[in-house]
Amino acid sequence: MAKKPPKSDKPADGAADTPHLIVPRPRPRVLTRLRNYFLTGIIVTAPISLTIYLTWEFIGWVDRQAVPLLPEKYNPETYLPFSLPGLGLVIMVVFLTFVGFLTASIFGRSLLQAGEGLVNRMPVVRTIYNSLKQIMETVLSQSSQSFRQAVLVEYPRRGIWTVAFITADTEGEVADRLDDEVVNIYVPTTPNPTSGFLLMVPKRDLIFLDMSVEDAAKFIISVGVITPPQVATVRALPGAGDDDRDDDDDQPRRPPA
Repeated sequence: MAKKPPKSDKPADGAADTPHLIVPRPRPRVLTRLRNYFLTGIIVTAPISLTIYLTWEFIGWVDRQAVPLLPEKYNPETYLPFSLPGLGLVIMVVFLTFVGFLTASIFGRSLLQAGEGLVNRMPVVRTIYNSLKQIMETVLSQSSQSFRQAVLVEYPRRGIWTVAFITADTEGEVADRLDDEVVNIYVPTTPNPTSGFLLMVPKRDLIFLDMSVEDAAKFIISVGVITPPQVATVRALPGAGDDDRDDDDDQPRRPPA
């Protein structure tokens, strides 16, 4: 009986001479890790520091404006060896609350009407006063729906999308001269949302977003860097901005990817 040849330790023909090894991922160098730690520290501390700084500056500005108006004998800082940060802010809150209380009374309303009558006789001043009054009443009114809905609109041309805010339904002569149901929207600029454009857009051309106004504002101010954590299903009216769709189609429309 023939003997079997001894097994060879050499790999068969075509096999690799060396086994496949998993090469470990090289660890980052010390300078790279220190740089990452430094950038992380900036990201964490910068928003906190800027918030504290701006708040402190605002309180200091109010103190410088309001505290000098307080008589010296009623000023607590007269009897204390140190200043009281925020004293001017407290004075302003008390003063505005007192003015609101007086305005709610019959005497206050009569006095306010007399003052407005005097202002309305001034050609330039009355325009500024009435405009500012209407803006403040609209923004601060509890029943107002201004800036409480974020929408998508194709601007400045078809195929280009931007985030805007609904300010009010279009009314008056503008609404009477238009056939569609039109709303006023505010298209803010980035990163400064205090400037922007007023557009009167048919409601069917808007995509109503589920994101909050705060998230939309963060998205605009950050130039698109801060994306809302959760993108919910958008709601759109039938035929929004799509000429090829039937008016009976009520499916929500999404912007192209």
